[in-house]
Amino acid sequence: MNENYSVLAVALVVVATVLVGSLGLRISRTTSDFYVASRTVGPRLNAAAISGEYLSAASFLGIAGLVLVQGPEMLWYPVGYTAGYLALLVFVAAPLRRSGAYTLPDFAEARLESRSVRRFAAAFVVGVGWLYLLPQLQGAGLTLEVLTGAPGWLGGVLVAVVVIAVVAAGGMRSITFVQAFQYWLKLTALLVPAFFLVLAWRGDGAPAVAFDEPARFREQRSVRIDDTIDMRLTAPLTVKADGLVDGRRHQGEELRLAKGTHRIGGGTRLDFAKGERVPWTDPGAGRGMSTPLAGSREEYPLYATYGLILATFLGTMGLPHVVVRFYTSPNGRAARRTTVVVLALIGAFYLLPPVYGALGRIYAPELTLTGDADAAVLLLPERIIGGLGGDLLGALLAGGAFAAFLSTASGLAVAVAGVLTQDMLPSRRGGVSLFRLAALLAMAVPLAASVVVAGVPVADAVGLAFAVSASSFCPLLILGIWWRRLTPPGAVVGMLLGGGSALVAVAVTMAGQPESGVLHALLAWPAVWSVPLGFLSMIVVSLATPRRIPAGTAATLARFHLPEQLARRAVHPAASAAPAAPAARKEVRR
Repeated sequence: MNENYSVLAVALVVVATVLVGSLGLRISRTTSDFYVASRTVGPRLNAAAISGEYLSAASFLGIAGLVLVQGPEMLWYPVGYTAGYLALLVFVAAPLRRSGAYTLPDFAEARLESRSVRRFAAAFVVGVGWLYLLPQLQGAGLTLEVLTGAPGWLGGVLVAVVVIAVVAAGGMRSITFVQAFQYWLKLTALLVPAFFLVLAWRGDGAPAVAFDEPARFREQRSVRIDDTIDMRLTAPLTVKADGLVDGRRHQGEELRLAKGTHRIGGGTRLDFAKGERVPWTDPGAGRGMSTPLAGSREEYPLYATYGLILATFLGTMGLPHVVVRFYTSPNGRAARRTTVVVLALIGAFYLLPPVYGALGRIYAPELTLTGDADAAVLLLPERIIGGLGGDLLGALLAGGAFAAFLSTASGLAVAVAGVLTQDMLPSRRGGVSLFRLAALLAMAVPLAASVVVAGVPVADAVGLAFAVSASSFCPLLILGIWWRRLTPPGAVVGMLLGGGSALVAVAVTMAGQPESGVLHALLAWPAVWSVPLGFLSMIVVSLATPRRIPAGTAATLARFHLPEQLARRAVHPAASAAPAAPAARKEVRR
């Protein structure tokens, strides 16, 4: 891949992001503009913006890498990511918008009339947001390092600077335009190269056959092993080695390796002959978005699959950067229409990454050995097409990958900044000024953490963020919208037990302990037990504290579930008998 083209593509994406974001600066004047774009974003624009921020680089690069490494069963990731919006459509979208809230803590306080619940919700929003931002910044650094050889910290700093500039300049107004633009950029960046790659595919080694049989090298291939790995052979292998193999140093010697496991030292170069099987390595040895929690998936595949489905399906509705966008809709009906369009947009996008994963299995199988399977999307144009065409298509993909980091980080920054402004920072500086300070803080903390906590696999961190969200906010939203007997103590205990236990599992898993066994599986895929724990504890404690049901529950639920005009009549019947004021009639029509 030509590095100059990739650098130019990333630079153009950054410049375009700043220019598009400046549109929001020109019309952002009030605090409402910064928080929720004054609730005037139509369904099509809002759906494109939601899709833009939701489709992070874990979707753009990581799913293809997962399919390459582990095969079609990894399609549960895009299925779960998409199906999560179906749950949003059915249970949450319209009532959440009718709540009139700006943030998830706003919703919690409005529903339960409790400052304590608000504070707990705010803490979880910031925690989930920072947990999700950390892999975005680390992934940006890794991508820029792979593309250009730049230092690993540079990509994260670049993303942080651009996001702070756009968010602080125009808030939700700015990132609405930015994220809508970046969705179409990401879709184009995957669709156009995929079209030419499929046309150039020579038809030998069909993807279906490639997954049924061991991957093989299509041609003689020299592979450099950057980190020490354990290479497992199912049959004897002849290979040339330059470096450490099983503790002995070799200098370009031809070796006959027996069936079994062999330790390959970091920096070793292996030359494989055409047609040789690609050796199997520990999938957890990689450093990218497609690095899975290998031990649990190998030992307990069915349990891991259920954990993945629950986390992605239920976690979507509690992600702070997703939920906050529904507050920008004019009314509940527009929120539902937005969700339907989102289902179509992200469903179309997720058809493409598996194509790259299947082609990567054929043309770049050595990436399963080196642990850099994320790079398959970026390398395929050079491998299949080559020349200037391959360089240009590779640059387009590089720009799309960087746009993925920017769009997701922008949405998370706005969601976290909104909560920091309202709940955690002193308000003496004023609304917009304080929001800008909060945006700086929202990016600075995970940026510092990305430097200190290096090498956290992106897919793991993203998946675990979904698990925490599914265990804390999903029970709060579902029960808060649909169950009148929910009480403040029940909500607090449910978030602490469900979300807190998932958060502990996240921390232990990222620390690398334990490495295998039943306990590792339980901690690596906590949604199977933490989501039921969150729901059950909320219900049990609420039933045990019936006197704590908020006095205004009936009116609040009427506002959630009735169309805006009917809700006002139900809550204020006397006022509805008189003719509506001109401003009110205008608001109802809107």
